[in-house]
Amino acid sequence: MADTVSYTLNVNGASYPVTAPSGMPLLWVLRDIIGLTGTKYGCGIEQCFACSVLVGGQVEHSCVFDSTSAIGKSITTVEGLAGVNPALQPAWVAEQVPQCGYCQPGMLVCASGLLKETPKPGDSEINSTMTNICACGTYPRVKKAIKRAAGV
Repeated sequence: MADTVSYTLNVNGASYPVTAPSGMPLLWVLRDIIGLTGTKYGCGIEQCFACSVLVGGQVEHSCVFDSTSAIGKSITTVEGLAGVNPALQPAWVAEQVPQCGYCQPGMLVCASGLLKETPKPGDSEINSTMTNICACGTYPRVKKAIKRAAGV
C-alpha cells in the first residue's frame, strides 16, 4: 500500500486539508478528496487537456501533476474561474460554445491561461494555445468566445 501524506491545498481561494496516497495526481485529489468535480478525466496521458487547472497561474494537466507539487501555490479549477476572468464564461454562453460539454472545463481553464499571457490574442495565438481535444468540434465557437472575452 502506498504511503499517505497530509497537507493543505489552496483551491479557488479556500484551504483544504488533504490526506492522500503519496504521488496521487492533483485531478483525483480535486475530484475524489476535495469534491470539486468540474475538472474532468479524459485520457490520463496529458493529451486531451480536459483535466486542465491553473496552478500558480499556469495551466497544468492535473491528470499527471503530482498533488504535492501544488503545496503553497494557488490552484484554480473551473469552479473558481469567474474570479480570475469574469468575462470568459459569459462569452462561452453568448457564443453557445458547449455541445456535449465534457471538454469545456479544460477549454475554459486553458482560455483563461491564454488571456492572462496574451490579453488580446489573435487567431495564431488562439490556434497554437487551444489544442484541447473536443470531440464535438466546437473550435470555431471557442475562438469567437475567446475573442469576445478579450474584447477583440
